[in-house]
Amino acid sequence: MAAIDNDWLGPLSAEFKKPYYADLYRKIKEEYTTRVVYPPANEIFQAFHLTPLSEVKVLILGQDPYHEPGQAEGLCFSVSPGTEIPPSLQNIYKELHSDLGCYIPNNGSLKKWASEGVLLLNAVLTVRAHQANSHRGIGWEQFTDAVIRAVNEQDRPIVCMLWGRNAQEKETLLTNPKHLILKAPHPSPLSASRGFFGCRHFSRANEFLAAHGSSPIDWQIENI
Repeated sequence: MAAIDNDWLGPLSAEFKKPYYADLYRKIKEEYTTRVVYPPANEIFQAFHLTPLSEVKVLILGQDPYHEPGQAEGLCFSVSPGTEIPPSLQNIYKELHSDLGCYIPNNGSLKKWASEGVLLLNAVLTVRAHQANSHRGIGWEQFTDAVIRAVNEQDRPIVCMLWGRNAQEKETLLTNPKHLILKAPHPSPLSASRGFFGCRHFSRANEFLAAHGSSPIDWQIENI
């Protein structure tokens, strides 16, 4: 896996030295050697490479990577260009259209958001092909909890979007009163109609950022 070499290294370096991370590293190395695992090994830490800690304005939490070929690219909810847009991301685009008037693009790559300061973090960073949640409980959650704590400790206003029960379980890690926590049901087709649609998280995030002297996010994903 490609090493983290930007400003995330400071707050996360202690994690790399802990026994759980040594075990996690061994397990992940074996999995990539003996199984088909997503995302590609050099994209496991993609979210950190594309969004330095000092540039995080918004945190969006996902569960684990997509588990079918050509989908996962190391960012939650995002899929590689040329891949069919998954239902949850289709619903995110629908809410963006309703909220901010963004047109619905022809691709599902959210790398632009990452470059805008949106940390697209999955709680678990790898997955076996065709097996959702297959790497749950092997150590990634401890690592990504440390990531969330590092975001929480930033001394500037950050918006944290928690969609669904799994993401909302992380709310206990977000104690900084400077931050804005936005909660809604998951954008999955199973739950989007229960309150994700109409949550207006994207406009609310931009209003919060602007009110605190930060430039808003350009949420429009362009067509390719």
